Amino acid sequence: MQYQSMEKSKQHTASHGSIYFDESSIIEISTMTKVVAILSYITLIGWLAAIVLHGGHKSNFASFHLRQSLGLIVTGALLALIPLIGWLLNIAICLAWLYALYHVVQGHKQKVPLLGDFYQDHLDFIK
Repeated sequence: MQYQSMEKSKQHTASHGSIYFDESSIIEISTMTKVVAILSYITLIGWLAAIVLHGGHKSNFASFHLRQSLGLIVTGALLALIPLIGWLLNIAICLAWLYALYHVVQGHKQKVPLLGDFYQDHLDFIK
């Protein structure tokens, strides 16, 4: 009986957006929330547009990805100021950006390796 109700829930959410698994629950992601999250990874201008859209469509999923993308933008900008070593480390930032972009498109709430926890802790003003 419980399995049947879970199937109905999955069918219902499939028509309205993506779902992702967060520890022990299934959470629906609306299309607008996903657009805000994806837009946040498309340059600083995209991030600014996403934060404006986020004001009208607040969600934990979008907030999570806004923090991750802002962290990557700031880290990349700071590393760009350091000649050679910083520029080489920016390659790792680009790979982390691709990793994060892949997971946001898939509808996952996946932290960026190494710095993801730091971004979530210190950019907590984005709610």
